[in-house]
Amino acid sequence: MQRRNLIASVAAGGAGALAAPAVATAQTTFNWRMTSFYGPQAAFYSTGPGSAKDLIDRIQKMSNNRIRIQFFGAGELIPAAEGFDAVSSGIVEMNYANAYFWTGKTFAAQYFTAVPFGLNYQGLNGWMYDGGGLDLWREVYDRFNLVPFLCGNTGVQMTGWFRRPIEKVEDFRGLKMRIPGLAGRVYQRLGVDVRLLPGGEIFPALERGVIDAAEFVGPYLDRQLGLQRVAKYYHTTGWHETATASELIINKAAWARLPADLKAIVENAVAACNVISEAWCQKNNAEAMEDLIRNQGVNALPLPDEVVARLRTETNAVLEEAVARDAVTKRVHDSYMAYKQKFEAWSTYSEVPYHNKIRQG
Repeated sequence: MQRRNLIASVAAGGAGALAAPAVATAQTTFNWRMTSFYGPQAAFYSTGPGSAKDLIDRIQKMSNNRIRIQFFGAGELIPAAEGFDAVSSGIVEMNYANAYFWTGKTFAAQYFTAVPFGLNYQGLNGWMYDGGGLDLWREVYDRFNLVPFLCGNTGVQMTGWFRRPIEKVEDFRGLKMRIPGLAGRVYQRLGVDVRLLPGGEIFPALERGVIDAAEFVGPYLDRQLGLQRVAKYYHTTGWHETATASELIINKAAWARLPADLKAIVENAVAACNVISEAWCQKNNAEAMEDLIRNQGVNALPLPDEVVARLRTETNAVLEEAVARDAVTKRVHDSYMAYKQKFEAWSTYSEVPYHNKIRQG
């Protein structure tokens, strides 16, 4: 009898111990909202493998809907450019964009998206995950009440679409070009009239002659905008965005309220999307580039060496000015460039010989 009572007591206690977390788990549900810099149907950014909506789906499934996220594309809840402030103030919990849109808040944000003549996709991941980049990013954003995450990448982008080919540095003078970020500052030093236009306005601006050239992303997404119909010179050598990272930001207080297991789910979901989105771009860009050249009369031309050299010189000047003005930017810059130096030294033994062999073949 005593033995039966003991077994019953242990069983009851065990059942209670198992039931308690289940009850607590069922009660812990987080209903969040995610805004975006991009439209609700924007390929790569909002829809498709590795996109914001794919990220949401992964988080919800892995958490068994303990985190439920409602998505709002640009303009559906707030204007595209207000996501940073909305998350910072707690109006929404999450925003999807690219960090270089916030250089007005802190110039250091540029390094967490893409730096001209900077790291490629492999190198950027190395700096972020193992070279201190992610820790610096979170330190920089902490004063804005934000926790940033690396959640996607386009890989190297294209220089852009031009009505006339760029054959020398002087061809930039007076050119009206849509180009965002640090590259725009570099082009301004060469006499370019820089215009900032959202994706949906690029085609009509090129068609009407409001601009003479435009940069967007790469062959697949550029073809969707129809840019090949109004500009036939597609310059390669993506000097300005050698690997363009997507950013997820989460309100600091909202992040702190998540239990450890849900934080782990978010961290693994963003890491998955970082890999999956870049793979999606590689496949679709390869197919789109073939179509543009073979079927749509596009001339894909590398920029002349002297032009690239001048762009590098001007980029270094812009970065030196930014570093001299801000200690935070200097810390990020020094970390990025130190890692870049080591990565490129290693690449001379690994990637560079391999690619040289491909060219010879």
